[in-house]
Amino acid sequence: MKTEKIYTRFYVVLSMFIWGLSYVWIKVVLQYYNPITMVFLRFAISFILLFIIIKLFKKSEKIHSKDYWLFIVSALFNPFFYFLCESYGLKYVSSTISAVIIATIPVFTPIIAYYSLKEKLSFLNIFGLLISFLGIIIMLVNKDLSLNASPKGILFLFLAVITAIIFSVMLKKLTVNYSPLTIITYLNALGAIYFLPLFLIFDFNHFISIKPNFELILSLLQLAVFASSLAYVFYTIAIKNLGVSKANMYANLIPVFTAITSYFVLSELFNLNKIIGMIIVISGVSLSQINKFKKNYKS
Repeated sequence: MKTEKIYTRFYVVLSMFIWGLSYVWIKVVLQYYNPITMVFLRFAISFILLFIIIKLFKKSEKIHSKDYWLFIVSALFNPFFYFLCESYGLKYVSSTISAVIIATIPVFTPIIAYYSLKEKLSFLNIFGLLISFLGIIIMLVNKDLSLNASPKGILFLFLAVITAIIFSVMLKKLTVNYSPLTIITYLNALGAIYFLPLFLIFDFNHFISIKPNFELILSLLQLAVFASSLAYVFYTIAIKNLGVSKANMYANLIPVFTAITSYFVLSELFNLNKIIGMIIVISGVSLSQINKFKKNYKS
């Protein structure tokens, strides 16, 4: 049991590491393709890859009719809404700031848990939330109180945070009856289907006008294979074994991995505001996790 927990925590850290890197890959792909094209392609490629793995290793599982709606709605929140919001957010906001905003997911998780699971918010949950917001403000606001990031991009990223939390609750329900590989394969297939009409209507002409080069193809494959396949399978294992809140708390590692990678790969500026803000956000997220939720038992 202890070994299983170690492996599970390794998987969740690895998934956060991959997602931290993915912000850099996304930035590269967005230099060539629009967000809708990028998301459609990464999930279409991911589904094909996972489907081949399922068939080769005979891991097929039958989906029960009672769970159709859960798969359909889950995929609507993630990949569809989440990646639509995240990709457009990344179009207007730097990789590091995007990762820091996404890292507030574990702070907001108790709010959803309070209303959906009747779990109480501790003082440290609320205090950690306020601390994290302070860190985000420090990162986003200049000395003259103007924003150093697009308000539109920030809004999209916070919408992504909301959809991610709702998705993680629904994902936990799916793990009761299905393996992580099956869940992610079907969710990615549905995600590609959801994005297909948007791709054909809005982006197809732009897509065929772009001549792919090695940088674009490599970044797109990294997104599909690592970020949309392996990382999600690892994260689903963590959700199944650790639960929603404990798995999501590791999201505070994402901006650390992203900031370091962005500095070396994209030459993103690493100014004092960004460093202080990132430390405060991560501290707030960590602080909010010290005291776990207390169940409100009724006699």
